[in-house]
Amino acid sequence: MTDESLPLEGVRVLDLSRVLSGPYATMTLADLGADVVKVERPGLGDDTRRFGPPFVEGVSTYFLSINRGKRSVALDLKDPADRDRARRLALAADVVVENFRPGVADRLGLGAEALLAERPALVYCSITGFGRRDPRPGYDLMVQGMGGIPSITGEAGGPPWKCGASVADLVAGLHAVQGILAALFRRSRTGRGGVVDVPMLDGQQSLLTYHASAWLNAGRAPGRIGNRHPSIHPFCTYRASDGFLNVCVGNDALFTAFSEALGHPEWAADPRFARNPDRVAHREALDALVEPVLAAEPVAAWRARLDAAGVPCGPMATVPESLESAPVVTHPHPEGGPPVRTVALPWQLDDLPRAAPRRAPRVGEHTAEVLAEWLGEGG
Repeated sequence: MTDESLPLEGVRVLDLSRVLSGPYATMTLADLGADVVKVERPGLGDDTRRFGPPFVEGVSTYFLSINRGKRSVALDLKDPADRDRARRLALAADVVVENFRPGVADRLGLGAEALLAERPALVYCSITGFGRRDPRPGYDLMVQGMGGIPSITGEAGGPPWKCGASVADLVAGLHAVQGILAALFRRSRTGRGGVVDVPMLDGQQSLLTYHASAWLNAGRAPGRIGNRHPSIHPFCTYRASDGFLNVCVGNDALFTAFSEALGHPEWAADPRFARNPDRVAHREALDALVEPVLAAEPVAAWRARLDAAGVPCGPMATVPESLESAPVVTHPHPEGGPPVRTVALPWQLDDLPRAAPRRAPRVGEHTAEVLAEWLGEGG
């Protein structure tokens, strides 16, 4: 399969972002074939180059996780000459991605309005905490908290808990990719670029879906109920003899199969449990019957039995356990260390590769190369 088959082959992306949300988005664009040029501070580079431990041969594993497929150009945006180079690179690009605090890009002469005035076909993506016009900084922890999801995460009566992964940043990166692809599709029809405005908070609120609808339409505010589902039961986590088992009984037929697999077909005939609304209303009574049965045998035994009965279930895996089945790709280490393994693009188009072939760059590694290709500098 040749590079010409990749969806974004020939698309130039200038990556002015740093840390997580923007770099995650631009790595995805690189995986799809775009030529992504990452602008970094001379010497220091992206902040995440110093996030650690862990480091491997002096390189942060955090940085390696979100920067494959890119070329690095070192520019000091406080220097007028380098700032002008950044502006000209932006005008030579198809897409610009930035996650500065609102107002910073404008002060640097790299704001959307100034660049689009010179190049109307440019797609300009801005990732912020609360929108391009809101000056507040946005960080994952504070945005997760403001997004409402921690208020419904954790055990009943306990404190709210944020997600262990940086979902406010990562969801913003995913939405940035969606917005950029939509803008590129529109440009292919109209020739017009535009501004993709990605507030992190909006992304978190969008994930509320049925919880938001319950409040907006029925005045019902959700609360913390641990690993239970507010509207389906049993759709939760049970303790087995050696660990935890997630059981997803999504309809009445599955509950019949679940009851039979646990050796208690009479549960499905009990009027308290016959239909899903009944099971939700009487979840404590049902759990009092289910819990001692599942606690008597190990996770593997229950998985085998429930799989055979067609009842969806699975373990609470650790990160190392989950990664045993993950689509992992391997690239050279930027400093000659051991090969770098990262998680690939989480979907595949036909049989195309699921990761860019280029490894993560060293700071400024491609400065001369990119300035020659994009701006004609050098000889």
